[in-house]
Amino acid sequence: MVSLNKVTLDFTDKTLFNEIGFLITREDRIGLVGRNGAGKSTLLKVLAREQEIDRGEVAVQSGCSIGYLPQELDLLDRYSLMGEMEQAMPELVELEQQLARINSEMSERSDYESEAYMQLIQDLNDHTERYGMLGGYTFRAEIEKILKGLGFKAADFEAPTATFSGGWRMRVELAKLLVRQHDLLLLDEPTNHLDIESIIWLEQFLKEYSGGIVLVSHDRTFLDQVTNRTVELSYGKAYDFPMPYSRFVTQRAEQRTLQIAAKKNQEKEVKRTEELIEKFRYKATKASFAQSLIKKLDKMELIEVEEEDHREMRFRFSPASRSGRVVVHCEKVSKSYDEKDVLRAVDLRLERGERIAFVGQNGQGKSTLVKIIIGQLQADGLVELGHQVELGYYAQNQTDELDGEISLLQTIEDAAPESVRPRARDLLGSFLFSGEEVEKKVKVLSGGEKGRLALCKMLLQPINFLVMDEPTNHLDMRAKDVLKRSLQQFDGTLLVVSHDREFLEGLTDKTIEFAEGKIKEHLGGIEAFLEARKARDFRQIEARTKEKAKAEEQPARENYKERKKREKALRKLENRFAQLTEEVHQKEEELKQWDAQLSDPESFKVLSAEEGFYDRYEKAKGELDRLMEEWMKAEEVLKEAQKKTDP
Repeated sequence: MVSLNKVTLDFTDKTLFNEIGFLITREDRIGLVGRNGAGKSTLLKVLAREQEIDRGEVAVQSGCSIGYLPQELDLLDRYSLMGEMEQAMPELVELEQQLARINSEMSERSDYESEAYMQLIQDLNDHTERYGMLGGYTFRAEIEKILKGLGFKAADFEAPTATFSGGWRMRVELAKLLVRQHDLLLLDEPTNHLDIESIIWLEQFLKEYSGGIVLVSHDRTFLDQVTNRTVELSYGKAYDFPMPYSRFVTQRAEQRTLQIAAKKNQEKEVKRTEELIEKFRYKATKASFAQSLIKKLDKMELIEVEEEDHREMRFRFSPASRSGRVVVHCEKVSKSYDEKDVLRAVDLRLERGERIAFVGQNGQGKSTLVKIIIGQLQADGLVELGHQVELGYYAQNQTDELDGEISLLQTIEDAAPESVRPRARDLLGSFLFSGEEVEKKVKVLSGGEKGRLALCKMLLQPINFLVMDEPTNHLDMRAKDVLKRSLQQFDGTLLVVSHDREFLEGLTDKTIEFAEGKIKEHLGGIEAFLEARKARDFRQIEARTKEKAKAEEQPARENYKERKKREKALRKLENRFAQLTEEVHQKEEELKQWDAQLSDPESFKVLSAEEGFYDRYEKAKGELDRLMEEWMKAEEVLKEAQKKTDP
């Protein structure tokens, strides 16, 4: 559908793309990955024809429809939710109006034999046929399905979009994109404003989507679930791998190891050949031999090791001053929006040095309680910060608070205490902004770069109580890892709101679950919480919550014996699915350990020397592929069985 050929794009301070090229077909589900600032969002704009290139060609197949969801949108509040959705299907709405007009006119006329009446009949037939071809009889049902999948309720359909928060309005734009069934979808961080249940729904929708997809996401699990191909952008080049993200990471490391080994061997061969040339080139009897060696060197294609971006953010939190023992005390805290009780008589006590995770579905009050604690929202009940608490807050929309019209350097200098301002450039350098980059205006930064700048700005003041609401949104994989390591070394009190299990693992020591206006404390980190819930991740918890809600709504329509028989069969399928899930997990861990050893030069030598190692390694990969195939089939069978339990 779309091909890029030697695409080059130069910015004032660097070459963003240097003759990159690849082909996108209808079957492709491409995960676009790379460091913040590598050009992922810009490449999506190039594909959407919203960004000009300097050289090369972007060829789009005739008639190919492309839908594009950027990270940031200018949202217009013109209609109700359903009215806004109908704007995504303007031809159908226009046809409905024309059909209504024709039917109305025909009902008022009696000149059945006239040429004008015959023309009305012809127009009616033509418009009706076109309306059916475009899916006019089902498009509103499809709209409702997509809206409900993204978390909207039927009661929201007639509400003005102006009443929704920015995150929910972004869901409206995503829904409008999905309902149009484009040939190619370009999605830039589509999960940033979704809870886990909506992410799971979107994963399934995209798996079944009939067109091609190119998406940017820093959610490893989402990439693995949706994509079948990974394109990495690094130092202006594009590296294409026909596999999902996790397999790409392993393959990329193996490829570089082989390239490095091959280059070393080639360098040894070149050195040996040059020594022979130098030895024989001045001897008459060996001159022809020396010339043949020179020609051999000239023809040799030198092996290049692909460049890898090893740059990382470098920062540490300053040593925290000592606060009082009680950092936050909440008693009987309640908060309602209109008739909805978000929090109901919540009691909470956070003590110095604790590391707490707030978890739960969107809309259950996590961010609301955070805003009440930091003083941004008023609520009923008692909320007190402890003695000498120095608060630092990183919000979901932290990047929106940045002034886009000033430079990075001015942003930090304006926010920094007098004593820190002379070190503003060094601070920005720690967050990977160096040289002339610090003079850029904030508005030209990518979402991930704005996230790094917001982190830098937050660290300018002393902090002993750090509150972070979805801090990993927009950050690339490596930046998330650096942030996590820094938070692990933070010696104050930490409160994190996140759906990212991988980020929370090893970071917190208490988990607070939000549901139905109440909170429940779980001692231990996210691992202990999931173990107590007998779930491997939030996705299983969300699925169980959904199943439980359905079960509670299901009327007692079945005969007792039939229901028991069906439940027994369902448990058998669930047990088999759980067994396969564990087997896949164990096999992935086995391969992960081998991959870690292969990435270490010393271990690589030992393993390479073992007889039959690579046969065992490939056999394990084959077993994983077989297990994954069996797991997917078991999942489909289980889903069908679960559907049959619905009323």
